[in-house]
Amino acid sequence: MNRSFIDLPEQMALLPDIVASKYLTHSVLSGSERPPRVALLRASRAIEPAGTRWAVGSVRDLVDAAMRRHDGDRAAADAWLAPRLHATLRMTRREAADTGLWNFLALVVAPDYVLWRHKGHTKEGERATADRFVGVHYKQTFARLWWAAEMFRDGDDYEPACVACGNQDVLNTMLRLEVIDHRPTARAVVRLLEKGVVSTGRQVNGLATAINAAASTLVYDVVAPDDGPDTEARRYWIDEAENASPVPRDNMPFGPDDGQVPTDSVDVLVHRFAELFAEAPIRGKEKEMPTPMPSQGVSLDKPYSPF
Repeated sequence: MNRSFIDLPEQMALLPDIVASKYLTHSVLSGSERPPRVALLRASRAIEPAGTRWAVGSVRDLVDAAMRRHDGDRAAADAWLAPRLHATLRMTRREAADTGLWNFLALVVAPDYVLWRHKGHTKEGERATADRFVGVHYKQTFARLWWAAEMFRDGDDYEPACVACGNQDVLNTMLRLEVIDHRPTARAVVRLLEKGVVSTGRQVNGLATAINAAASTLVYDVVAPDDGPDTEARRYWIDEAENASPVPRDNMPFGPDDGQVPTDSVDVLVHRFAELFAEAPIRGKEKEMPTPMPSQGVSLDKPYSPF
């Protein structure tokens, strides 16, 4: 663990938004001063009951490893850290929706990681923006990674989430869409990334716009049904945290074995989304589109067939 953080508390806690925002001064955002840890700890509320899944040391070790491994390509840390953060902080979506947890992680446990990952040039100088410390789930440094792993995994398989996190426009655009809460929709988006149908920022953003617009008339959970994840399996995975080993650094961890996304439903949406993408008015799309290979099989009755 980073020596400057050896005085961290043992357990995660909840830091209210109003308190966290109060201490996001220019000096903190620029990294010239550390957040006032004592004041932040006093304002934080303990998570009850305490347990292994809330151990600060496990998360701190992960972010240290991410910084060591990816200092040459900091954006690449997202795909490495997201599944491991999710598999370490085992919790329900309701628990993850509490912004106090992410505030505490960003300001008390790992403010150096927030700056390492997101510090950049702004009108106010070299600094991170406030929403990387205290912000919505698709902006806040750690919340965006946990939620990306949650939304894009396929049962206990985090590989689709790694693909999603490897594209910054998926994190910046797709993650904010309500339709991504529908598991076949999220899996279909990643399938199009895996096949190379979409890859550039303009393509991802164009696909997101098309999918979101179509959702107003096309009810995805009707055309692509999903029974949803197994809540009992999720609870078992959470309870198992008490005896779980630290997540592996070189191999992919396993998520909750709460059921894979129905393949038939994903196939339906992959076909629909490819059609929507082919019709979407995206500048420069023709030059960026890959040449379809005859061996790709499935034909769509559209000018472009990715399968």
